[in-house]
Amino acid sequence: MSYLKFDKNLMINLEQSLPKEMLRTNQSGAYHCTTIVDCNTRKQHGLLVVPVPELGNSWHVMLSSLDLTVYQHGAPFNLALHRYRGGVMSPNGHKYIREFDCESVPRTTYRVGGVILTKEKIFISNENRILIRYTLVEANSPTTLRFRPVLAFRDANELCVENNAIDQTIPEINNGVSACLYPGYPRLYMQFSHKPTWTYEPNWYNGFEYVKDLERGVPYCEDLWVPGYFEIPIKKGESIIFSAGLSEVAPKSLAKMYESEIAHRTCRTSFFNCLKNAVKQCYLNEKDGMYLISGYPWGKILARNTFMALPGATIAINHREDFERIADTAINALRNFMATGDTDKRIIGIDLPDVSLWAVWALQQYAKAYGRDDAKAKYLPAVRQILDYIIGQNHPFMKVDDNGMLVTDGNDKPMSWMNASLGGRPVVARTGLLVEFNALWYNALVFASKLSEGTPDEEKYAAMAERMAQPFVNTFLNDYGYLYDYVNGTYADPSVRPNMAIAIGLDYSPLDRRQRKKVLDIVTRELLTPKGLRTLSPKSYGYRPCYLGSPEEREMALHNGPARPWLMGFYSDAYLKVFGMSGVSYVDRMLIGFEDEMTNGCIGSLSQLYDANPPYTGRGAISHVTNVAEVLRTLTTLKKFIMD
Repeated sequence: MSYLKFDKNLMINLEQSLPKEMLRTNQSGAYHCTTIVDCNTRKQHGLLVVPVPELGNSWHVMLSSLDLTVYQHGAPFNLALHRYRGGVMSPNGHKYIREFDCESVPRTTYRVGGVILTKEKIFISNENRILIRYTLVEANSPTTLRFRPVLAFRDANELCVENNAIDQTIPEINNGVSACLYPGYPRLYMQFSHKPTWTYEPNWYNGFEYVKDLERGVPYCEDLWVPGYFEIPIKKGESIIFSAGLSEVAPKSLAKMYESEIAHRTCRTSFFNCLKNAVKQCYLNEKDGMYLISGYPWGKILARNTFMALPGATIAINHREDFERIADTAINALRNFMATGDTDKRIIGIDLPDVSLWAVWALQQYAKAYGRDDAKAKYLPAVRQILDYIIGQNHPFMKVDDNGMLVTDGNDKPMSWMNASLGGRPVVARTGLLVEFNALWYNALVFASKLSEGTPDEEKYAAMAERMAQPFVNTFLNDYGYLYDYVNGTYADPSVRPNMAIAIGLDYSPLDRRQRKKVLDIVTRELLTPKGLRTLSPKSYGYRPCYLGSPEEREMALHNGPARPWLMGFYSDAYLKVFGMSGVSYVDRMLIGFEDEMTNGCIGSLSQLYDANPPYTGRGAISHVTNVAEVLRTLTTLKKFIMD
């Protein structure tokens, strides 16, 4: 039985099937994303969505969909599904679906009268090409397939309206056609493994409606262009492969290309394999290095997220070389910033103050996994440069105070991961001494001291850590047993937020075990949900549990309630540090809530955030690398904890 399989009853019920999305990427920036019934519900959905560097850093939807109609005895059975203006669903091809299976590749089984047809989609690794294999499993009479390509050629965050500017020239090529609707775009090549009959019949299809954008309060309706249709007869037992890519391909090679690609797929037969598959889809291989995309469908390459997700995205799945490649790319950008003050063109936010702290934390996880000697040989110079840069008061947004603690000014610009803003101002203006900044700083100093063993820096970093230890406790630990979120002068923010969980989950902390347990108790009581930690306690002022409403309302809620799965990584670390082996079964049970999500939202992955109150609905980005990575790291930590 497949781990990810949906039957006819669910598939034909659009209230259940339409919210379930699927994502496939090629690890080179291109992706395919839609719902499991192949009805696009976001402007970012598409059959082939690719980066076009000549047009900026955005993704671009080239091929929105490929609508299939099955002909038997001259009668058409349209298997497509779209939502049009006013919520009209047509042509309701989902009613023919008998099963959707996503174990190896997305596989949809249709039944039309006596016809049983399967459709399987696969992305070619590191190439902007998607293949779709159609197999006629059963048929009692001659069958013909008609394919209508629905073209977009637009920025994935924009919408298209009917216009006269498109280039309607559609030249025929080997077993297919090509198109390029606007200047500046690459040409799209659409080909088949079998020779089709092509009929040029250009038409605008008007009023496509994207319900997810409608819910988000952003523009949601567009027009798309269909240049014509292909027809191919198909026999029982025969397979036809469709290719859409940015270069022409030899049609005879498509079958071999498909089989070769499927052989390297990670089958999503378990919770761990689902997450492994999801995190690898956020890999981005480019000529100048390797990156992590923060999430889909509108993620970017973010410096903070890169270092936060790096251990779980690589070490947890035994991808040491990928850790080193991604780390080298990001650390080079960080070192260049420290040396020149120049921000990186590719990695966004390399100048943010806590990025350097998260970088050291990521390297610490490398040392734990592969040994301190290897880490010292490879990364000690980078660790020293980062710490000495901060100690030397060189960071433009962060300084060391007289107690050796870190101070940042977050009044006018968000400086931490709680970076929501409205009107150019932070929604949560965390400023002064931030609890996780200083916890990460203490942890970095102790780690650097141990990594520098036998050198003069060993004592230097150890002395700095000792110098700030008691001031940290005096500053953040309050009479109620939890940690203030930030302290600015005489003001100590009493909001119960999850940043204290980071502080108690790190390997090295100024807090003793008793103090950690008190903090952990409050985090458990006020912030813990089945989907991660709330960003604000329901007892604190300004609590907004749901990420809903207008863009402004969502921004206000972003860090004032909704739960974040990635915080479970630090919560679990803290729990195991306090309770040891007796905490293993508890942490294991807490992960059940994430496994339940494998069949919700973007199947096989985790959303960016979840409502803080039941039923804990997933929202935001449909697949978020930091969330997936930290749950993977927690699973690996549990396994190692038991083995040790």
